[in-house]
Amino acid sequence: MAEHEAERSGYDAVAAQQKWAKYWDEHRTFAVLDDESRERRYLLDMFAYPSGDLHMGHAEAWAIGDVVGRYWKMKGYNVLHPVGWDSFGLPAENAAIRNNAHPAEWTYKNIETQAASFRRYGIGFDWSHRLHTSDVEYYRWTQWLFLRFFEKGLAYRKDSYVNWCPQDMTVLANEQVKDGRCERCGTVVTKRQLNQWYFKITDYAQQLLDDMDQLEGGWPERVLAMQRNWIGRSQGAHVKFQVEGRDEPVTVFTTRPDTLFGATFMVVAPDAALADEIVSDAQRPAFEEYLEQVKKQTEIERQSTEHVKTGVFLGVHATNPVNGEQVPVWAADYVLADYGTGAIMAVPAHDQRDLDFARTYDLPVRMVIDTGEGDPAETGVATAGDGDYVNSGLLDGLATKAEAIDRINAQLEADKLGQAAITYRLRDWLISRQRFWGCPIPIIHCPDCGEVAVPDDQLPVRLPDDMRGEQLAPKGVSPLAANDAWKNVDCPQCGGPAVRDTDTMDTFVDSSWYFYRYASPQYTDGPFDVEAVKKWMPVAQYVGGVEHATMHLLYARFFNKVLRDMGMVDFDEPMLRLMNQGQVINQGKAMSKSLGNGVDLGQQIDEFGVDAVRTTVIFAGPPDEDIDWADVSPGSTLKFLQRAYRLAGDVTSPAGTPAAGGDRALRQATHRAIAEITELVESQRFNVVVARVMELVNATRRTIDSGAGGADPAVREAAEFVTQALSLVAPYVAEEMWEALGLPPSVAQSAWPDADPSLLVVDHVTMVVQVQGKVRAKLEVSPDISEAQATELALADAGVQRSLDGREVAKVICRLPKMVSIVPK
Repeated sequence: MAEHEAERSGYDAVAAQQKWAKYWDEHRTFAVLDDESRERRYLLDMFAYPSGDLHMGHAEAWAIGDVVGRYWKMKGYNVLHPVGWDSFGLPAENAAIRNNAHPAEWTYKNIETQAASFRRYGIGFDWSHRLHTSDVEYYRWTQWLFLRFFEKGLAYRKDSYVNWCPQDMTVLANEQVKDGRCERCGTVVTKRQLNQWYFKITDYAQQLLDDMDQLEGGWPERVLAMQRNWIGRSQGAHVKFQVEGRDEPVTVFTTRPDTLFGATFMVVAPDAALADEIVSDAQRPAFEEYLEQVKKQTEIERQSTEHVKTGVFLGVHATNPVNGEQVPVWAADYVLADYGTGAIMAVPAHDQRDLDFARTYDLPVRMVIDTGEGDPAETGVATAGDGDYVNSGLLDGLATKAEAIDRINAQLEADKLGQAAITYRLRDWLISRQRFWGCPIPIIHCPDCGEVAVPDDQLPVRLPDDMRGEQLAPKGVSPLAANDAWKNVDCPQCGGPAVRDTDTMDTFVDSSWYFYRYASPQYTDGPFDVEAVKKWMPVAQYVGGVEHATMHLLYARFFNKVLRDMGMVDFDEPMLRLMNQGQVINQGKAMSKSLGNGVDLGQQIDEFGVDAVRTTVIFAGPPDEDIDWADVSPGSTLKFLQRAYRLAGDVTSPAGTPAAGGDRALRQATHRAIAEITELVESQRFNVVVARVMELVNATRRTIDSGAGGADPAVREAAEFVTQALSLVAPYVAEEMWEALGLPPSVAQSAWPDADPSLLVVDHVTMVVQVQGKVRAKLEVSPDISEAQATELALADAGVQRSLDGREVAKVICRLPKMVSIVPK
C-alpha cells in the first residue's frame, strides 16, 4: 500500500527509509558531540531482550523515547541516547536446548536482527555507545561489582526456603512471582530449601524510602506508591518470648505492642528454621507431615483471606513477657517465613486471621480493647478499632493507642524484654539462578578457606564455550555443576583443591548498572569511567514499562546507593525523570498467538511505512495509556503524512526568505503552534503534538489554496516548522520535506524555533450573538472590546434585527469577548 500511495503523492516511503537510515549512520547524526559548551541530556530506554525481532510493544516504547531525543537535539542539547541488549537469560538457554546449540548463537543472531530493525525504525541512537550484557567485556565488571558487594557484606549466602519454578528449574526472587506464578513462564511456584546468594537490599530500605522525595514530580506517582508499598515500612516493637527448651528468647515483631496482654498463643511459619528447631520430639512426625502439605501451597494462597487456615501444635509453650502466662506455640500456614523472624504473637480478639485460627483450634480469645462492638469471642468478629484498654494491667483505663504503645514500649525496655522497632516488608534480593546463560558468580568454595573471592586479576570467570544443547537442560542444579573441567580449580588462598560456585546471577543484576556503562562502553579500567558518569548522570529521562516498578527500578536505585557509598557516583538517584509507556493490545486483549490477535510490526511497516506506524502509536493516546491496534488506522495516518509532504513541494519561495510580510493569519497560526507544541513536548503530551501539527498542515493548505500559493513566505515558514515538528514522530518523511524545501540535511540537526511573542497576541476573536438562546450572528471583534461596544455591534447586526422583529430589548448579557445574549421583552 505504501508503494501505491507513493505513486500518487510523490513520496516513496521505502526509498526514503533506505536513504536516510544510511545518511544518519554515515554522518553520525545522533552521535554525542565533542562540545563542552552545550548542556548535556541523557536519554535512556529500558533496553531490549533479544528474543526475536522487534514487536509492537517495542514500536511504541522506542518511538516515545525518540520524540524526546530528537526534540532535545533540535533544542541544542548534547544528547546521549545509547542502545544495548539485556542479553543473558532463560529464553536463549531454552532455545539452545531445543536447537542443540550454544545460547550465544541464538542471542547474537537475534541482537543483529533487532539492531537492523532499530535502524530501519529510525531511532536516533548513538551506535558507538552500545553494549550487550552477555559480552565478556561487560560481565567481567558485573563480577567485579559483585565482589565489591561481597567485601562490604552486602552479598552473602544462607539456607532458606526459596521460590522454585518447576518449569524453568530455577529459584525466583519474591519480585519475580506474580499471583503465585513464575512471572516468565506462568508456572505455579513451589518452595524448596537451598543455599543461595543474596544482596542485602534491606540495609538500604529506609534510604530507598526517604530518597523518593527527590523523585516526586519526576516519576509517576503510581510507581512511587508501588515501591513504598513493596518496601512496606512498619513501626512497632520487637518483643522477646522465652520458648521452652531454647536458651535464647524468640523475638517477634508487632505493630501493636499495646495488645500484648491479649496474646494467647504464638504462631511460627512452618517453613521457618525456627519451627524445625523448637518442635518437640513427640510432635515432630505431625509437624513434618504438615510441612510437606504447606510446601505445596503458594504464598498467595496462604495469605488469602478466604483460605482456611491450618496448623499443628509444636509441643512447646512460650512465656508472654507482660503477664508471665504460658501460651502454646503453633506452626500455621498463614504466617510466612520471611516476615521478621517467621514468628508472630497471636492476638485473636483484635486480628481476624488469629481469631479464625483460634476458633478452628479452640484457643483462648481475650479482649483487651473495648471498642463497644461486642466481645470477639462471642461475635466471631475481631475488633481493630480504638477504645478503652481492659484486661491489660498497666494499660487499663487508657483510651488512646499512642499513649498505650509508648507506655508498654517503655516497660518492655525497662525489663529488657523488648524495644520500639521499625521493620520492612522488603526482603533481601535473591540473586542465585541454577541456569547456565548468566553471569557466573565469582566465588570459589574451599573446604579449608570457605568462600573465597576470585582475585580481580583473574576476572572474568568465563562461561565455558563447549556446553550446548542437552548439556544445558535444567536438572535442579546449575548445568555448570556437571562441567568438572570448569568447576574444579585451585583455591586462590591456600592452593588446595576447590570448586567454583556453579550458580549464575539473576539477570536483574546485569540491568542494575548498565546505564553507567553506557557513558563509557569501551572503558577498560573499571565498570565505568567515573568522570564520564559525573558528566552525564543522573539520567535526565528514562522510558520503560511500569511492570518493572518493584524489580529493575528498585534494584537500580539500590545499586546507585551502594556505588555512591563506594565513592563511584556523587548522586542519590540514578534517574531524575521516568516515563512509563502503555501496552499495545488488539481487540481489547494482550496480543497472543493463542488468541490469534497478534499484529506483526514488520508487516505493518511493509504495508504503511515506518513513519505511519510511528505516528500512529504516538497519536493514539497519552504515552502511559494502552493502545488498541483495532481502534487505530495507520492507513489514515499515511494519508495525512502525504498531505504534509505535498506542502513542501508547493513552497516556491527560496530558502532563507524572511517570513515578515507574509500572510499574518498563517504566521500567527504557525507561532501559536510553535509555542503550544513546545509546551506539549515538555509536558509529554505527544499525542496532542500530532494533533497540532495536523491543524497547522490544514491551515497552511487553506492559505495556499486561497490564492496565496506557495510563494507567500508565511507558507514556507509554516512548512518548515511542520517539517521540524513532524520529524519527532515521522523522521523519514520529514527529511524528504526538509530536502524538498531546499534546506541542508539533516532536519534532526536544525534549530528548534522560538515563537515570536508579537504573533501570539490575539488581535481578534469570534463573538457569538444569541437572541433568546439561539445563535443569530458571529462577529469578529477585538479581544478587549467593551460591553458598550459589544452591545452596539450586536444590536446593529442585520440577523439580530430580523430576529428581534421590532421587539424592545429587556436585557443584554455580555460574556466578553466570546458571547452577547439578548433577551427581548
